[in-house]
Amino acid sequence: MKIALAQLNYHIGNIEANTQRIIKAINDAKKQTADLIVFAELAICGYPPLDLLESNTFIHSCEQAIDQIAITCDTIACILGAPVRNTDPKGKDLYNAAYFIENKKVQTIIHKALLPNYDVFDEYRYFEPATGLQCIHFKGIKIALTICEDLWNIGRDPLYVESPMDILIKEQPNLMINIAASPFAHMHHQERVSVLKHNCKKYRLPIFYVNQVGAQTELIFDGRSTVFDADGHQIHEMASFAEAIQLYEFQNTQILLHHPSNPPENTNQSLIHDALVLGIRDYFTKSGFKKAILGLSGGIDSALVCALATEALGAENVMAILMPSEFSSDHSIKDALDLVSNLGCRHQIIPIQDSVTAFDKMLKPLFGDLPFDVAEENIQSRCRAITVMALSNKFGYILLNTSNKSELAVGYGTLYGDMAGAIAVIGDLYKTGVYQLCQHINRNREIIPKNILVKAPSAELRPGQKDADSLPDYAILDKILFEYIELRKSHQDIIALSIDEALVHRILKLVNHAEFKRRQSPPILRVSPKAFGLSRRMPIVGKYPTGQLLDFSKELV
Repeated sequence: MKIALAQLNYHIGNIEANTQRIIKAINDAKKQTADLIVFAELAICGYPPLDLLESNTFIHSCEQAIDQIAITCDTIACILGAPVRNTDPKGKDLYNAAYFIENKKVQTIIHKALLPNYDVFDEYRYFEPATGLQCIHFKGIKIALTICEDLWNIGRDPLYVESPMDILIKEQPNLMINIAASPFAHMHHQERVSVLKHNCKKYRLPIFYVNQVGAQTELIFDGRSTVFDADGHQIHEMASFAEAIQLYEFQNTQILLHHPSNPPENTNQSLIHDALVLGIRDYFTKSGFKKAILGLSGGIDSALVCALATEALGAENVMAILMPSEFSSDHSIKDALDLVSNLGCRHQIIPIQDSVTAFDKMLKPLFGDLPFDVAEENIQSRCRAITVMALSNKFGYILLNTSNKSELAVGYGTLYGDMAGAIAVIGDLYKTGVYQLCQHINRNREIIPKNILVKAPSAELRPGQKDADSLPDYAILDKILFEYIELRKSHQDIIALSIDEALVHRILKLVNHAEFKRRQSPPILRVSPKAFGLSRRMPIVGKYPTGQLLDFSKELV
């Protein structure tokens, strides 16, 4: 039996476009004489559709699309993810389902049993879990068909009471197929591979796993669909962050490849780079936007965002605005100009000092002789935000936010100033990660000027200002933040890493107090296992235990 895995980029809610993309893939697989083509979880509507699932019109459109796709399944069968109505008056209205279509008809519908309700997932809000499981039969072969999370109930402390494969294995299937919508996070693929290997070895069955690609606002899907044999050996892995259709042949438990594509070896930095580029590109194309604007300060954060945006959208579609004030250094302006020269993107220089002076004059009767402080610093940042948003409104640009994760974590940013934007490109990269990604971009030639990489970070909002005046060295800060946010360590555990106790208390207090700012920041492109936003949901006005510190020492799944 020839099996084609279709790794496609879907658009949430754009059922017509998704349907046409699926039909084209079916026709392409027919030309390769495939017997079966497999698509990803909720392929028909895109993942995650969120509250669109509560619309009867939306579900009806999905049903109509299934009928349209079924007509094309004459000489080929299809496995396709889509929502399906629950006809039982009990329980939720929908199932997350996999359709098996053969001979132009829906032959079987398999419901997802395990519904993740943690981290970025919220499936139990919409779907009813499966109550009955069965294999599908095709060309004399029994297929154990599961949907994403259905294979993840493993380990010493499993999250769910029962594993679907423990039920399906009783029918003695010949192979497993898993359709997924598994978001990208650096290092997550190793965990994914481990889970698939575990299932192959446990049930002594090969597996065909298909994942989608593309970005859906914050969530980025890396694809990397894969096939393992019954011994847990990886036969092949499809490309990351790219659409592809790959044909395999399943024959007497053996798996053969037909014209395999061999993706390049992926490093952690190359994957993060490709994820962010895809995240920007899909945000713009799927939203109908074309042109981006950002404030370019001469610092490393805006330089990285500008480089990524130029690669994603084309230099002609990126406008960098240099907005010097009286505190901006000459080298910052030169560094920014060197960057736009290297990138070839468009730019304008708009000094903001006149607007800052106007605000200072307007507020003088109220501020009186009070000393210069954060109020005057933030006026500069907000004048810049007003400037770029005026250009956005006038010329149709979409503002890119340039805040990094270290700043967002401790509240080192200005609401309605440098925290403004439609999408936060590097909001899930700590400052040390920003430097690493810049080095990756410069691996073949200097794109981001060397001086941007070596100078001390500064917001340049007062004379001689440096980030180090307010924050510890980023290497130490980011270690504390990573242990607290990603690893959910308690303050005692972090102090035990030989980090100064007073510093740990100070930083964690800053993190907890900055939640009101983060809640107002733009959506963040997610590249880590614990991004701000969908991944980490904390109360704004909640009282934190242990004197403003949180203790996550009990490991949570």
